[in-house]
Amino acid sequence: MNNISIGRTKGFLLSILILILTHPVSAFAADQAMLGGGDKPWWFWPLILFVFCFILGILAVMAGVGGGVLYVPLVSGFFPFHIDFVRGVGLMVALAGALAAGPGLLRRNLANLRLALPVALIASTFSILGAMLGLYLSALNPDIIQTCLGATIIGIAALLIFSKNSEKPVVTKQDAIGMALGLGGVYWDEGARENVEWKTHRTLLGLFMFILIGLIAGMFGLGAGWANVPVLNLLMGAPLKVSVATSKFLLSITDTSAAWIYMNRGCVIPLIGVPSIVGLMLGSLVGVKVLAIAKPKMIRYFVIVVLLFAGLKAMDKGLGLGLLG
Repeated sequence: MNNISIGRTKGFLLSILILILTHPVSAFAADQAMLGGGDKPWWFWPLILFVFCFILGILAVMAGVGGGVLYVPLVSGFFPFHIDFVRGVGLMVALAGALAAGPGLLRRNLANLRLALPVALIASTFSILGAMLGLYLSALNPDIIQTCLGATIIGIAALLIFSKNSEKPVVTKQDAIGMALGLGGVYWDEGARENVEWKTHRTLLGLFMFILIGLIAGMFGLGAGWANVPVLNLLMGAPLKVSVATSKFLLSITDTSAAWIYMNRGCVIPLIGVPSIVGLMLGSLVGVKVLAIAKPKMIRYFVIVVLLFAGLKAMDKGLGLGLLG
């Protein structure tokens, strides 16, 4: 893919992002976004949200997780926004990061289109179904979604604790499905200064896992980077760099599909979306610089603790126990 094609793709995807954030349907939902903002002026919560997301962006980069998986449980737990609006913007948060990183990863041949497209077709289809299911359950009782979100976040924290990524998995024999789809390739490893050949295995199981990933991503607005990388790397045998890069590119397809459902229901509004996305993007830029001097391992453990707390907070809020405030 040449530079002109990448530039046009980036411009098209950014146009979609702007359209979603400024869609007229969202204006009707602005006065319903708050669950109980009190007597504070209209700009108070967006300003606090911007600062909060700026810090979140720094932590997300250093911990190696997507912003969406931190954004949804924490904002839904500590801000007076309805869960539907938080989930809609959560997808946009993940999408913004993917749009920023995708073209560069394609240009460097790290994000693999042959690997991404069949997976994206499955994940995006089921993310739409997940979004529709999530909105349906929320209409019945928002506490159901809040409780399920908490359980999911705790599960993600456990996944981060126990999963150990493999830099270059050994795949001795490619399966028939992977061979038919051409799931393999070569990339240049800057660190080792060599070309690395790779191929996949256990492809059918991996494709099935992306059904679940798509459903969860659409239902809770979490994005899917937290699950894409372990499945591509540990299950299917793609190298870690290819898995991370392809995962970023996947988000621009999967999250866009689910985000249209939330936008159509008026759940994506500038009041929440603009400070969230701008804050996270700026925080990510700072996080990249801080990463050079920080200890990512300690930050990762801190984020896991935050996720566990956020999951428990969401479950506490959904069940109405009131144990965590």
